[in-house]
Amino acid sequence: MTQTDRRAPVPLATQLTRFVLVGVVAAVVDYGLLVAGMNLAGWAHTPAKAVSWVFGTMTAYALNSRWTFGAAGSRLKFAAVAVLYGTTFAVQVGTFALIYPPLEMALGTAAAQVVGFVIAQGLATTINFVIQRTLIFRS
Repeated sequence: MTQTDRRAPVPLATQLTRFVLVGVVAAVVDYGLLVAGMNLAGWAHTPAKAVSWVFGTMTAYALNSRWTFGAAGSRLKFAAVAVLYGTTFAVQVGTFALIYPPLEMALGTAAAQVVGFVIAQGLATTINFVIQRTLIFRS
């Protein structure tokens, strides 16, 4: 048993606080790349969201696995997170692709980017926290 394996479980309130803080950092990465991809690189909304999501997700995984959930690394946990992130990738990018066009028509580009991002991110974040806490990194 390693030092990491003997740590006390991280309480729910601490996990939730850390998950939110990590989420804010990852969201800044994700949203910044989304806007840069769409507004600076001229990418369509779906490819821009796909690229931004990948980098935001890598940021979240790197911080959440150890700091938020205090989990020891393992191939099984990594594989489980990869499957989860693949699922939430489809949820987030699909949600954004579905809601962005009508939002853009109703609100304009900048507001649609923010509102679409928040809705898609919120849905994916909720799914991620519940699955990671209850199945992947449970104590």
